Amino acid sequence: MGASGTNMRFCTKCTHGFSEGAFTTMKGRSMAKSKVILVNDLMQSGYQYELTAPAGQQFEAGFEPHYAPGEMLELGVFEGKYLNDCREEFPASWFQNAKLSQKADASVNHFGIKSRQPLKVWREKGWIISPDPRGWFQWYCRYYMGRRLDTIDQMQIKRWRGFSRHARQVQLNCDPADIFCRPRQRQALLQWAYDPFI
Repeated sequence: MGASGTNMRFCTKCTHGFSEGAFTTMKGRSMAKSKVILVNDLMQSGYQYELTAPAGQQFEAGFEPHYAPGEMLELGVFEGKYLNDCREEFPASWFQNAKLSQKADASVNHFGIKSRQPLKVWREKGWIISPDPRGWFQWYCRYYMGRRLDTIDQMQIKRWRGFSRHARQVQLNCDPADIFCRPRQRQALLQWAYDPFI
């Protein structure tokens, strides 16, 4: 089921980075309380944000990522080095089976190939949208956890929708049984929470 589906796996006991417990259950439904996340890592210090939606739920209409962040980390994304210094911000369960590396290592990626631009290029092209200095995936992790920032969310969801062109290119150019056709594009699709196994 997609990341915004109803059968989400969320560890209600994981409170790393939370100022207090994350969610309560009321009549079988997860209800978000407003919680504040404090961020202090190598790229961002003193930043805080509120969780105003239940984790993995209440996504913008039409925003239906195929994977939750923890699933992406387990499959192998961003050469294993994307969130290493900011793990306290996110649920510990995301990292239990994550493929991580102390230095960027393309072999950690699911398709074993490098598929990203350096952060310097992202900045030069204006792809980094404040307040998420690590880019789209950091935004998605925070959005998935329940942060909502209307203007930023709309911009990032628009970027996610635009990335669907890569899925179409894979479909047009690859035999459905050949998952090794266009591995760089497939890795990029995975890193944008699209299904790379189309």
